[in-house]
Amino acid sequence: MTISRRAFLGASGVAASLTAFGPRAVADEDSAGDVSRIGKTPHTKFAVNIEMWWRTLPFLDRIRKTAELGFPAVEFWPWANKDIPAVAALCKEVGVAVAQFTAWGFRPGLNDPKNHDAFVQAVKDGCQVAHKLDCRLMTVVGGDDIPGVSQQEMHDQIVAGLKRAAPIAEAEDVTLILEPMNIRVDHKGHSLYGSGPAIRICERVGSSHVKINWDLYHMQITEGDLCGHLNEGFKAGQIGYLQLADHPGRNEPGTGEVHYNRVLQEAQKLGYEGYVGLECRPKKDELTAAKGVAAADVW
Repeated sequence: MTISRRAFLGASGVAASLTAFGPRAVADEDSAGDVSRIGKTPHTKFAVNIEMWWRTLPFLDRIRKTAELGFPAVEFWPWANKDIPAVAALCKEVGVAVAQFTAWGFRPGLNDPKNHDAFVQAVKDGCQVAHKLDCRLMTVVGGDDIPGVSQQEMHDQIVAGLKRAAPIAEAEDVTLILEPMNIRVDHKGHSLYGSGPAIRICERVGSSHVKINWDLYHMQITEGDLCGHLNEGFKAGQIGYLQLADHPGRNEPGTGEVHYNRVLQEAQKLGYEGYVGLECRPKKDELTAAKGVAAADVW
């Protein structure tokens, strides 16, 4: 069959337009300005990180904004400074889930045994918060480098601390998701980065309720080959949650070098059914960012 050059270029232009922007009904508001469908993406369930979106608004208003855009869930950082009963009530009212929150952050480090008692108590307290929020995932962080202590020794202590907390997580049916960072851009001097060490730590802990918060942004900067490493993580059975941001800039999909349409499709093919956290800074504004997120879910 022959095809004219004009017809070929016309068809190519349509295809390119769909690939770049996705169906308008998914990634844009309707003629009346209704934006409530943008976050109702067909393949991936996104959770807006409300520490990074709408940062100038009061915390509860950020949940309302998430619901207005149609996203099904939110995630946030430490719970201790939040009005948890108010968060729980509002999320129920507007139909937004809490995908995950942080139970243990950078300091004091989990990689130091003197902090393990406090870590165990934080997990106990966090589990009760998780129940109030109807949430089943809590992020925990390894900690920054300790002068004079090798990385292997610090990882050994992360394992020891997680082993102490794992029975609590199992009894409460709340999964601890350990997050490896990147040390090239955002977290210089952090003790845990890359998928390989995180997988080994979780395998050594050996708990159904200790997995990895697999932040694709950190993984891109640390090691690249996102789909290949995702396959390894799934094969090991250690991926508990996914987060994303584009690079460089830590902004929404479509602003950097990562082809998230391909990566999110791979995650779906591998069987991932959980939320994907939008731990990214809107480059221009939240509405534009939401459209970029929706376009990344088109394939």
